[in-house]
Amino acid sequence: MIIFLDFEASSLGKRGFPVEVGWVTEDGGEEGHLIRPAPDWDEWDAEAESIHGIPRERLLREGSPHDVVAHRMVEALSGHDLFASAPSWDGQWLSRLLRAAGLPRHALRLRDTEEAQMATALAILRPVMPDGAALERQAEAILRAARDAQAGGEPAAHRAVADAWREMRLWQEVRRRAEKATLAAT
Repeated sequence: MIIFLDFEASSLGKRGFPVEVGWVTEDGGEEGHLIRPAPDWDEWDAEAESIHGIPRERLLREGSPHDVVAHRMVEALSGHDLFASAPSWDGQWLSRLLRAAGLPRHALRLRDTEEAQMATALAILRPVMPDGAALERQAEAILRAARDAQAGGEPAAHRAVADAWREMRLWQEVRRRAEKATLAAT
């Protein structure tokens, strides 16, 4: 199953840590967690807080322990195709969370959302178009059009579940546009 995942973080610094994680499954399921910091997680950036709006005090009060969140993620997400819009950043937060919980840092792997978008467009278009440059161009045009349509719509919320939904809706729009293109081609 395809799952879109997003993290919010304490900072973009070297010692920044995940403060929230959320994911949305292709069948519409969702889950999100505020993350109570591990004892040695102390880097906090007021600018990052102003973006996501989650004060450290709230994490301490309402967050789930970091190890509980990490184990839940491995339980719920193992064996699925995980995608993030910023896999290098989100992968850093995922790795930090897993390691702090004593889990292997590669227990879960993230790929770029664009991979899911392109694979979906190609799979839908391939039955009506021969493989080759024209197929690639058509798929890329669909991705561009879907992204352009989203750019004029909702901005990123900078909350994990909401941003995972935003990625899901973009993927769905790519799928819708590819299906429309196949109808036009037949």
